[in-house]
Amino acid sequence: MCKKVSIVLPALDEEQTIGKVIDEILKEDMEGKGHRLEIIVVDNNSTDRTKGIAEEGGAKVIVEPVKGKGRAVRKAFESANGDFIFMLDADFTYPATYIPGMLELLEGGYDVVLGSRLKGQREQGAMSRLNLVGNHLLAFLANILYGTKISDLCTGYWGFRREVIEGLELDAIGFELEANTSSKRDRQENQVYK
Repeated sequence: MCKKVSIVLPALDEEQTIGKVIDEILKEDMEGKGHRLEIIVVDNNSTDRTKGIAEEGGAKVIVEPVKGKGRAVRKAFESANGDFIFMLDADFTYPATYIPGMLELLEGGYDVVLGSRLKGQREQGAMSRLNLVGNHLLAFLANILYGTKISDLCTGYWGFRREVIEGLELDAIGFELEANTSSKRDRQENQVYK
């Protein structure tokens, strides 16, 4: 059975990286396994060539004129019609090549899969010591509060089953989106499965 995969890329002035992210998505690999693919770039009112480069790369571009990553992602989620939905930052921070592996986990029954910057290796200078300590602390607190096992609460790399997106009820406006997504997902999961 053919499943549709939506890949959402929130972007603001990412002309240097948006093409690289789109090119790195393993389209042929996923389509070869029977998936239909849509790439949605939500341009958050860029002043550079982000929109044009995304369109040249085959992405559907939606413009969200009011700035804020949370707003942009909510708008993209409304437009995405995939059975599985991925969100990753358009600044080439996260390897899009991991999407097929994350997709296998979702198909295997996981509701949500996160990409972590705190597991594995990071390039030197990719994250300041303060950000690293802060992220560990936030993840620790979230895990205590919500009973989760998240290593990187502030990740910009998420994979969801469609039904999870439909129940999120996000209200984030800006970069608090990741924490908002985590807390809403956990509350929804607790309501549904307890």
